[in-house]
Amino acid sequence: MDCTPVWFMRQAGRYMEEYRRVRKKYDILTICKNPEVAAEVTLQPIRRLHVDAAIIFADILLPLQGMGVNLEFTRGEGPVIRDPIRTAADVKALRLFDPREDLSFVLEAIQIVRKELNGKVPLIGFSGAPFTVASYLIEGGHSTHYIRTKLMMYSEPSTWHALMRKLAKITLEYLRSQIRAGAQVVQIFDSWVGCLSPGDYSNFVLPYTRQVVQGLKEEGVPIIHFGTGTSGLLELMKSAGSDVMGVDWRIDLDEAWGRLGRDVAIQGNLDPVALFGPLHEIERRVEDVLKRAGNRPGHIFNLGHGILPQTPVDHVAAVVEMVHQYSKR
Repeated sequence: MDCTPVWFMRQAGRYMEEYRRVRKKYDILTICKNPEVAAEVTLQPIRRLHVDAAIIFADILLPLQGMGVNLEFTRGEGPVIRDPIRTAADVKALRLFDPREDLSFVLEAIQIVRKELNGKVPLIGFSGAPFTVASYLIEGGHSTHYIRTKLMMYSEPSTWHALMRKLAKITLEYLRSQIRAGAQVVQIFDSWVGCLSPGDYSNFVLPYTRQVVQGLKEEGVPIIHFGTGTSGLLELMKSAGSDVMGVDWRIDLDEAWGRLGRDVAIQGNLDPVALFGPLHEIERRVEDVLKRAGNRPGHIFNLGHGILPQTPVDHVAAVVEMVHQYSKR
């Protein structure tokens, strides 16, 4: 490309009228499990925003149903797990499964999107990282302090490690299946790992993330490793071995890249709330991110987390134009 590529996490979502029309007909799980509908939702931002990558529409918790977990999406609450994992027996009961069978609908959606894109932009596949999925499993949904998750680490470490071994295995096989179905890049979402200290990350999480990343290396596609609130963990996260590190807005992009080193690409890092501001302020912030990247190869412009539901869609489209215009080489 002759400019910095740009895409957005949650670029298909409730801020778009096209998506809201689909959601009036189907709930989240129904969209995910209907390959044609999931493909259509994936393609909506490509048509509307002219972003430089598509990301398959799915949810990071989809593998849990294959493992025998009762997963629901409730209005206003998000994902809810009615039978959270709390004991060694609970972990033992979790089923290992073949994603080619139990998650075949995601793989079919990938195949449809690849055909529709016809090489226009690359398609990104993704999965939740073992820690973030484990936190949902243990807490029963989203959490603020992750008390039960950390309590399992501290008081039942053997149970924790048994859970992470299962999740790492499933995550690796799921991402492999996505790549073999046609995903040209994969992103590992460790959205909540910023709640951990460096020591806890090293002891309880890093070995399993590294297992996933290293296992994917033979597939030959770029791997993006993303987390939020991870300024204190960047070097440790890099050691897992991904090709691209995602950073959020809590650290300046040039500082993050300086700490990580130039041997890794970087993705980020506009604050999603900035998209609510006036266009002149958005423009200033976009230029600042690009200035900090220094027009070096290896920068992917993105937000530090997903687009929020009430975001003005015109502002999202404007950011794409700004990035393309100001980074033109």
